[in-house]
Amino acid sequence: MSAVTSGEFWAFVAVVAGIYTIFALGVQVQFGFSGLLNFGHVAFMAIGAYTMAIVTVKTGLGMWVGALLGVLAAAAAGVLLGLPTLRLRSDYFAIVTIAFGEIVRYVATNEDGLTGGSQGTINLAGSGEATQYNGSWERFQSWLGGALQIGSKDVLMLLVVWSAAIALLYACAALVRTPWGRVLKSIREDEDAAASLGKNVFVYKLQSLALGAALAGVAGCFYAWQFSFFSPADFQPLLTFFAWMIVILGGVGRIWAVPIGSVVFGVIFAGTRFFDFAPFSYLDSAERAYVRLILIGLVMIGLVLFRPQGLLGRREEMLLE
Repeated sequence: MSAVTSGEFWAFVAVVAGIYTIFALGVQVQFGFSGLLNFGHVAFMAIGAYTMAIVTVKTGLGMWVGALLGVLAAAAAGVLLGLPTLRLRSDYFAIVTIAFGEIVRYVATNEDGLTGGSQGTINLAGSGEATQYNGSWERFQSWLGGALQIGSKDVLMLLVVWSAAIALLYACAALVRTPWGRVLKSIREDEDAAASLGKNVFVYKLQSLALGAALAGVAGCFYAWQFSFFSPADFQPLLTFFAWMIVILGGVGRIWAVPIGSVVFGVIFAGTRFFDFAPFSYLDSAERAYVRLILIGLVMIGLVLFRPQGLLGRREEMLLE
């Protein structure tokens, strides 16, 4: 691989790591601070991406309006999911969220007229119109690239995604230091104790679920812009567990551990394609794809055994749970 190609590849990996940082930040807010076991987090990413694309293509309101409505739709979906389910025990809530994620994916697969069906956004009102949201993003990239004198789209996307990710990380870090954030932590530790002090546990959980869903919606919009076209197959349950790996890898309950976990995850996940030494040289490219997950699994097992708090987590905080 040439230096230019390698640089472009790693810029792409960094962009994806930034998108996963925003996506996993939602899991950190929901689980790391509220104790919510959301295993269907990818559903909110899909809702954000599809809402943005549908609004942009079918209404002509523009990319930015579509993105805003996509984030709001993801947050609203979090509220609608939480209203009937947050009173369930944590394990039952986790099962419901898995089912919700699959419901969203199958609806997107079967609603051809609304989402483009199994062919995805390439079939969203015709091949010409389906690129409207991406065309708007490309015009924005051209303007910003000219202003910053950056010619590479991947490098420009890297700056945009990580700027948004850092801004959201700062906002969430400030938010969890407020009384609202301290209540979330108390709910995570002992929701009965929090309720005995007059806190409405249900409302706080619902707010946490909606905030995490909104962050997934933001990640969905960036995902749509980065990959141009997407389909229901891009929102498999595995993406949710990638986010969980990132959170556990970095450290549960630590906002700034999320980008660290995301970068480490991205390097492990993408770097295996450069393993051309034995025994990896005996495997073809398809087989190496499975090696990525095996390596990540081994890293997770090692963390659970030797550093369960993650790379930046605090063990004394985990002992309180």
